[in-house]
Amino acid sequence: MPDGEEKKWLEWVDNHLVPICRSTSEALESFDYIATHGNFSLTERFRLVAKYPGEAAMPETWVDALKGRDYLGGSEPNLADLAVFDVLRPNRYLTSGKDMVKHTRIGEWYSRMENAVGEPA
Repeated sequence: MPDGEEKKWLEWVDNHLVPICRSTSEALESFDYIATHGNFSLTERFRLVAKYPGEAAMPETWVDALKGRDYLGGSEPNLADLAVFDVLRPNRYLTSGKDMVKHTRIGEWYSRMENAVGEPA
């Protein structure tokens, strides 16, 4: 069972992080990716892409939550780390994902998560 901090950040993922889209073109790019690579209904696809546009600051919020730790879970990822990574990973090779890793402090954490989790199936 997740502890209080882990539960707080799992709720943050559901309520604030999904997804990170800063513009109409990025929303359309994300929608196209989800439509062709995801197993979602049409309603779920629109919800995933349009729920929280303009949330480019969310990765910085996550890095602040780490408080200098490699992962929220400490030396190993916990469920919250995995949930954030799960949301961010599909965007990694889109414009917003490339910018996120290059221009925010989340890049180091993201690289650690890629190594910990491995390649997608």
